[in-house]
Amino acid sequence: MPSREPNLGIVYEHPQWFIPLFAQLEERGVRFDRADVSSHFFDPQVGESRWTVVLNRMSPSASLRGHGRAIAYTRELLRHLEAAGVDVINGSRAFALETSKVAQLRLLRSLGLRAPRARVINDPAQAAAAAEALAFPVVVKPNIGGSGAGIQRFETPAALREAVRAGAIDLGVEGVALVQEFLPPRDGHIVRVEVLDGQYLYAIAVYPDPNAGFNLCPADICRPDDPRAQRGAPPTPPLPAADLCPVDLPRTALRIEAVTPPRRVIEDVLAIARAGGLDLAGVEYLVNDRDGEIYYYDVNALSNFVTDAVRIVGFDPYAVLADYLVRRGRLAERIPAAGL
Repeated sequence: MPSREPNLGIVYEHPQWFIPLFAQLEERGVRFDRADVSSHFFDPQVGESRWTVVLNRMSPSASLRGHGRAIAYTRELLRHLEAAGVDVINGSRAFALETSKVAQLRLLRSLGLRAPRARVINDPAQAAAAAEALAFPVVVKPNIGGSGAGIQRFETPAALREAVRAGAIDLGVEGVALVQEFLPPRDGHIVRVEVLDGQYLYAIAVYPDPNAGFNLCPADICRPDDPRAQRGAPPTPPLPAADLCPVDLPRTALRIEAVTPPRRVIEDVLAIARAGGLDLAGVEYLVNDRDGEIYYYDVNALSNFVTDAVRIVGFDPYAVLADYLVRRGRLAERIPAAGL
């Protein structure tokens, strides 16, 4: 069978997040297909693909935009593409990690890295019992999250029990969640480290706005009405801006600044990426103010870059990503002649 001309496909769902990447590829004259999996189909009996390389940019927060069905669909699509011999960037292994907070904790433990203690539940009625061995405050965090979707914080066992009685515990799109210790970040900030292709890209320190909360709508960067308040329960207390998509951070943080993490943190993050099959990743950590130790708490295969990156970190990471796609996919750049 003759070899196929290199052809790039980009699997995504969010209507706005990837405009900067599309613009970078168009600027280089790179041909690519946009595969919007919010509404999509494929033939599982066809053993080849028109794409030679695919970038997976599917978000686990799709359920916030009414596209929760695309999560399971993407899992099947990625497996199909890999079986067809397509080179998938952040493929099925990475996506499995992205869509399971439980798997992320297992990975961190396997690498000997500290993470907040947690219990896994599949029934809201178990939340209070699961938290008995944990230090408060705790958060209830859906296993499939993204952009802080559905995270609720409880300061005391009594508050958690009351939420259970009120039917106010949300376990997310698949009905599985973590009950996890909420660790106070030293100096009031968390750090997100970005890596690509086994190399460190940059890191940002995020000083959260305590009034912003977790439950943001990444589609239009707004704060939706609190579903707990709609059911007559007390509203969810505001939370620091951890587990948020970086493109949302200018609206949910008091300050964002470039930082250089300790070398051992960079090595830890690169190890996480290797072990998780992540070609592109953003890993978040904090220094626990209780014991002064570093704890990792979120692994993101959908690694959106921070808004206004040139000002904050000194370069455009979307340009770096576009260059990587061209190299890895051996894609032709058809840059238009000047003046045409």
